[in-house]
Amino acid sequence: MSSAPEPDQAAAAPGGTADGDGHRSSTTTLADPRPTTRTAQPAAEDAAAVQRLPDAPPRPVWPGAPEPLGARFHTGPDGAQGTNFALWAGGAEAVELCLFDAEGTEARLPLTELTHEVWHGFVPGVRPGQAYGYRVHGRWDPWTGARWNPAKLLLDPYARAVDGEFALPPEVYGHVRDWPDRAVADTVRDNRDSAPFVPKGVVVDDGDDWEDDRRPKTPWSDTVIYELHVRGFTMRHPGIPPELRGSYAGLAHPAAIEHLTELGVTAVELLPVHQFAHEDHLLRRNLRNYWGYNSIGYFAPHAAYSSSGTRGQQVGEFKRMVRALHAAGIEVILDVVYNHTAEGGELGPTLSLRGIDNRGYYRLGGDPRGYADYTGCGNTLHVVQPQVLRLITDSLRYWVTEMGVDGFRFDLAAALARSMHDVDMLSPFLAVIAQDPVLRRVKLIAEPWDIGSGGYQVGAFPPLWTEWNDRYRDAVRDFWRGASGDLADLGYRLSGSSDLYAWSGRHPYASVNFVTAHDGFTLRDLVSYDRKHNEANGEDNRDGSNDNRSWNCGAEGETDSESVLALRQRQLRNLLGTLLLSTGVPMLVAGDEMGRTQGGNNNAYCQDNEVGWVDWSLLEEPRWRDLFELAARLVRLRRNHPVLRRRAFFSGLPQDSGGLRDLAWFTPRGAEMTEADWFAPAATLGMYLSGRDIPQRDPTGRRVDDDSFLTVLHAADTPIGFTLPGPPWARHYEVLVDTSRTADAPGPRRHRAGAAITVAERSLMLLRAEHR
Repeated sequence: MSSAPEPDQAAAAPGGTADGDGHRSSTTTLADPRPTTRTAQPAAEDAAAVQRLPDAPPRPVWPGAPEPLGARFHTGPDGAQGTNFALWAGGAEAVELCLFDAEGTEARLPLTELTHEVWHGFVPGVRPGQAYGYRVHGRWDPWTGARWNPAKLLLDPYARAVDGEFALPPEVYGHVRDWPDRAVADTVRDNRDSAPFVPKGVVVDDGDDWEDDRRPKTPWSDTVIYELHVRGFTMRHPGIPPELRGSYAGLAHPAAIEHLTELGVTAVELLPVHQFAHEDHLLRRNLRNYWGYNSIGYFAPHAAYSSSGTRGQQVGEFKRMVRALHAAGIEVILDVVYNHTAEGGELGPTLSLRGIDNRGYYRLGGDPRGYADYTGCGNTLHVVQPQVLRLITDSLRYWVTEMGVDGFRFDLAAALARSMHDVDMLSPFLAVIAQDPVLRRVKLIAEPWDIGSGGYQVGAFPPLWTEWNDRYRDAVRDFWRGASGDLADLGYRLSGSSDLYAWSGRHPYASVNFVTAHDGFTLRDLVSYDRKHNEANGEDNRDGSNDNRSWNCGAEGETDSESVLALRQRQLRNLLGTLLLSTGVPMLVAGDEMGRTQGGNNNAYCQDNEVGWVDWSLLEEPRWRDLFELAARLVRLRRNHPVLRRRAFFSGLPQDSGGLRDLAWFTPRGAEMTEADWFAPAATLGMYLSGRDIPQRDPTGRRVDDDSFLTVLHAADTPIGFTLPGPPWARHYEVLVDTSRTADAPGPRRHRAGAAITVAERSLMLLRAEHR
């Protein structure tokens, strides 16, 4: 059979079938089902830009070392100061280090040393602040997953700082975006130079011994997490100077820290601060990726959150923020996105890993031209590959040892736990974390699901890990909106979810309890909207979940109805009270403690504006100030009473002969619940926690004793009489919290055991048991 036609000469690079770098483009026979691979002829000025020699005099490149990866400034041979550059690029045929001066002039230095697939060299005289990138040469054959294109300047995956933003013009795509035949569009190589349009890595001086820092090292059982966005939390704060708002320095400001300490949280969980890029579809709509779940630099603090500069200054500013939070007793947990990158699917831009070794970094699909997508974001990192596993663990250790952070929340962690295809709790990623002497000692939180088959893994992660417990979220939401059929699931969630975590030897603090998170309604919107209102996102309200388990209390959105507003305030108090009195690790979301609203938007990922930012003026309104004070009071109660933050699961048995059971459940009649009571329709539940002989010891080895508490939850729309359990449970009860009343409302505070008290409609009461 005759061979297939050669590529169209108008579309081929100079030399017919050879591409612009001297490497042969593949041709196909008629028996080969793949279409012919093409390269696009750049415009004359672009071709000249790609082929031109550097204007600057060439620098010497010494052999250097393959370790560590990235750019490290240090004193090299013969006492010369400079920077060692090392890049893993498996399968590449050549690597050029590209250095840029202040005017953007590029000097290309070939790295000729290759050790175990690491290209490396030491360049004397290169100091911190130097901008750089890489061009990687190799085959262009997308049909086999090979997507090398040296016309595209690539970000070093190990860059400690990034200068500039990704604007995503056509030049940053490895393929020609407007190729007329869409069926093979991503296979036609674009030879235009991307260097003028992409950010550059920056050499950073990493010297910092952290001797003046004191990590809080808060035990998991004592932890209260506060999820916040660095920019959104600080942008509207009146006590933060305008020039610091939206930055790491803004979060480190005393005005920001004062709010955190007044509320009493022990850890902030920062939405992604790794360098990220904005998606093309958002930029076309004049929107931006606000949340940051689109990482492209796993070692670099996002430059846009720096108030002091982006040529390495962001690193120091981030470290000062961590120190300031630590000094206030607050740990720093990072929300990290190692499951995918900003390069997206096969039609996405070529920014870093795709151009370094597409097949080495990503999980390719059955057709290697595309990707296995367990994330919904177009690609999935191939964590089984040693170099990918190393990239992730090197990044994690860097943030702990050199940036001072205290833990991580892993976005779509099930994708990281996949071996070849299935989620595997013996996967290389989890095994490496378990034995790593640095990482096994920090806080590890899994978002225990992804979108792939078998991806829902709540309760399945091994010891050392805690998990976002969405079953807690759903049970609490359903109960308070009156949609739970029985009380069995709620009982498990309130008492630490032993059904999910006890079987594997884990503890109650394996459950990170939350009612809201960044993704979804705010707490105020949860009680104000039945439906999502995401029109501002420009996706015709198709984005965001339709399963919100919310209730608007009788009116959709903002209203002047006093009765509706009063009910919403009570529901907010109920939800906060339930969260902070449950066994497990509570997570609050920034602004929920003072009534932040997103106007019903349950997917504000692209709302970098007043929709997504915390509105601090709310604290000037009495109703929202009261809500904040209730949240702070509940956090204090939790901190002062170990029975509310147990380290071991309840047994339901007495801790000693003749004693009280450590956990008991009561019906409104004051009787202990039977098996039938758990599965009968009901809207009222009493939970008694005994503080006698808690199965834990203080630092001196003494047994811990505490007060005992009765929590009554009543979700019906009419009041109910509740008989307080009599002796031996208590002789009297003191009311500490009643969500049917505002903080200063009068009411009886002490009741005799055995008395029937009135519990108001849709309310929660916390009572302290007195035994005298």
